[in-house]
Amino acid sequence: MKSVQELRELRERTKAALAVRDREGGPRIVVCMGTCGIAAGARDVLRSLLEELERQGRDDVTITQTGCKGLCEREPMIEVLIPGSAPVTYGSVTPDVVKQIVDDHIIKGQVVSEYAIAIGSEGN
Repeated sequence: MKSVQELRELRERTKAALAVRDREGGPRIVVCMGTCGIAAGARDVLRSLLEELERQGRDDVTITQTGCKGLCEREPMIEVLIPGSAPVTYGSVTPDVVKQIVDDHIIKGQVVSEYAIAIGSEGN
């Protein structure tokens, strides 16, 4: 850090990067980041999600992280929550699958049944 201006710029970039966790009202994607998920490639999935949503110009999607959901053999897993629709949990997600989920589920509202392992929850 060489100046206060550089520090301010760093603060603004960091705030913009963290804003992806705080949006309300739009779709939300939860990435399972337990040790089993990370070992299976969840960090690559998270990175791919961020890149694909940026490429698609979707700044209304919130991405958050959670721990292990107990289906370690199906990691990496993500959960897609769209207001007014049942939550969908996807398993065995790869960076290539991320593009399909964003295109079909987030943009078109169609569940990618090939990778869906649960639709709805106990409360729905």
